[in-house]
Amino acid sequence: MSPVRRCSRTACSQPAVFTLTYVYADSTAVLGPLATYAEPHCYDLCAEHAERLTAPRGWEVVRLPSDGAPPSTDDLEALANAVREAARPATKGTEPVGQGVEVGRRGHLRVLRSAQPQPHPAQPQRDR
Repeated sequence: MSPVRRCSRTACSQPAVFTLTYVYADSTAVLGPLATYAEPHCYDLCAEHAERLTAPRGWEVVRLPSDGAPPSTDDLEALANAVREAARPATKGTEPVGQGVEVGRRGHLRVLRSAQPQPHPAQPQRDR
């Protein structure tokens, strides 16, 4: 077995230099430097296939900068923390000003419920 990882594309024997992962919850394809270890849910790509990469309609491709050096443990941990923070659901009670209350998310879209109108302080409330 060769110590050099090869491109995951069929019939390509070029050495892999990038790793592609998918974040299905966010409809995002992330292309970054070659991962330290081969993972079954990731795809290793050569430079040519990485350059020609396109994502399905409605998906976003995030290309992480690569300086040729493998990422440090700190870089990987910072990236993982950023992804976790972005995926964390909004805390209850947060209300975007003038937009209602967030009740759910799907990818980059938010589901909002209209906020109940508050009576004006100068207006008396009527019994219903």
